[in-house]
Amino acid sequence: MRLTLASLALPFVASAAAAQNADWPVYHGNDDHTHYSRLSQITPANVKQLKVAWTFDTGDAFPGSEMQANPIVIDGVMYATTPKLQVLALDAATGKPLWRFDPQNGAPPTSRIRHRGVVVTGDRVLFNYRNRLYALDRKTGQPIPSFGRNGWVDLREGLGRGTEGLSVSASTPGVVYGNLLIMGSTVPEQLPSAPGDIRAFDITTGKQVWSFHTIPHPGEPGYETWPADAWKIAGGANAWSGVTLDAQRGMVFAATGSASYDFYGANRVGDNLYANSVLALDAKTGQRLWHYQVLKHDVWDRDLPAAPVLVTVQRDGKPVDAVAQITKTGHTWLFDRVTGAPLFPVEERKMPLGTLPGDRVSPTQRFPVNPPPFARQQLTRNDLTRRTPAAYRAALKTFTEYNTPHPFTAPNGKGIIIYPGVDGGGEWGGPAFDPQTGLLYVNSNEMAWLLKLVPRSDASLYGANCAGCHGANRKGSAMGPSLLDIASRRSRDQIAQMIREGTGRMPAFGAAMDGGAINDIVNYLVTGKDATKAKVAAAPNPYALPYRTAYFDIFLDHEGYPGVKTPWGTLNAIDLNTGTMAWSIPFGEYPKLAAQGVKNTGTDSYGGAIVTENGLLIIAATTYDNKIRAFDKTNGKLLWEAKLPFAGNATPSTYMVNGKQYIVIACGGGKNGAPSGGTYVAFALPNATN
Repeated sequence: MRLTLASLALPFVASAAAAQNADWPVYHGNDDHTHYSRLSQITPANVKQLKVAWTFDTGDAFPGSEMQANPIVIDGVMYATTPKLQVLALDAATGKPLWRFDPQNGAPPTSRIRHRGVVVTGDRVLFNYRNRLYALDRKTGQPIPSFGRNGWVDLREGLGRGTEGLSVSASTPGVVYGNLLIMGSTVPEQLPSAPGDIRAFDITTGKQVWSFHTIPHPGEPGYETWPADAWKIAGGANAWSGVTLDAQRGMVFAATGSASYDFYGANRVGDNLYANSVLALDAKTGQRLWHYQVLKHDVWDRDLPAAPVLVTVQRDGKPVDAVAQITKTGHTWLFDRVTGAPLFPVEERKMPLGTLPGDRVSPTQRFPVNPPPFARQQLTRNDLTRRTPAAYRAALKTFTEYNTPHPFTAPNGKGIIIYPGVDGGGEWGGPAFDPQTGLLYVNSNEMAWLLKLVPRSDASLYGANCAGCHGANRKGSAMGPSLLDIASRRSRDQIAQMIREGTGRMPAFGAAMDGGAINDIVNYLVTGKDATKAKVAAAPNPYALPYRTAYFDIFLDHEGYPGVKTPWGTLNAIDLNTGTMAWSIPFGEYPKLAAQGVKNTGTDSYGGAIVTENGLLIIAATTYDNKIRAFDKTNGKLLWEAKLPFAGNATPSTYMVNGKQYIVIACGGGKNGAPSGGTYVAFALPNATN
């Protein structure tokens, strides 16, 4: 018999331990996004016996690349992606390649691409490459000609306004409801940016069936929370972390990010529905059923970083179906699944009002009273690193320079510290949920970020459009790679293409610049000579704002370690029944510090955990120590760990083939200066049946 994990809220008809095959059929294991498995061959008692069963090197890694896929396994075949965003089918028991599809036809990638997996349904594999949504034949890996235009549809079309030349992609796979693929999108966080509409496509034909406007059009609810006609220019408010399906109720849930540009909002004064919101839509029609805006008029890049999780909690001795949503600020929201009503008390707190000219922040913001935050909430002098006296002095200097009296101090020219940082608190890996105990497991980052804005009018074309991510000196930052040697890695035509078309989070400037302006930036990147200052004022465009990012990076000490006290990352178990913290431990290490005896510092982490019915919490995610670990889910005790070739910044999958249970992780690295790789590693018990 074949067993799937798609209906984990219901008891299985037969024991998973007795089954010969069990799939990991969708992103994160099930449509609930609980990351929960009932497979039981690997247990707390024998997990220490796990060994590498097979590895597969994609051969696709390049400097700065990442690989964040959560592999899909159906009928003994694994479907996943590579750092260059090729699609793979592997034998899930051996790692032997079955087929490979390259959407670039052998051309080198023009930039780093972040991608988290594919959708497998019926006879096809659906995946996104830049603006193209492909349908591949599941057996051969070749595009299906009857889908869209010879196998793909253009995601830039059907957004209700002119988006030709803008960047629209999807880093996270969608969900399947009937014959619909429902998905969010990845759009730039700077202008020009496309709107983040949530859409449904016919799986057979690729035709768009419905669209929900996350930036409301005239006559739609929420239009009044934006300036008139903002929908024609504004971008963002996108469900980049994916969507979640309650198939039984016919409901789809999404969590959206901030509107673009995310640090200054004079062009979008107002609360900006449906940015930074949890949305419940009718899966058949896209009609809004309810919404809850977690953050009004976001100017701190505090996107909702992970898709909602469908949970069942106990209230007054009765089960209540709910939606759990984590945030970058370290809060956990819990809503009634049908009505959207918060299940814990909510406080409306006054906020500081000072902003740069032209902008206006919300005078209040909402916060759940319970559960307690899983990340520290405000950075004070007492919270600065004490790793060494020199580290403290360096951190104190930065802390004093970027004086930030309140966590919601608006961005300004003097600079602010965003804490928790723009990488969380919670991140895109999302939480795992255990329906047995009501515990929600969240890995949390504890890093501050620095942000400073400057008037755009003082900049050159490069400074006005590129320096915010790549730095005024082209040396790069946490948000963009160094461009100092770009001419040795890319041709002039390739550089121009990147500027014109964008690359996921990077805007496509083709809609805002003419060919001459793009050519001027290319000349500067190739020669280092900038002759474009006078052209900024001469070429105004509707996307131009008076301020831009001057500095945006992680708050580090003089030796490159976080400028705050440890732990720099944690793993947390939150009781959703009681609204309390069950346990919290430091998560991850820096190998260099560990060798000096400084252990359990915690690190930033990307990717989530899986939780098993029989007691395991399994997670890689940590950026620098290249480990995968298994914990006792009841108390956070470490039971097993193994070294990976590169950081496993992804969520594992677990499945069974021929009676053997496997755990597989994508090892791509590449985050925050870590080495890049492209290897899938599968673990299993050496004496298990096969």
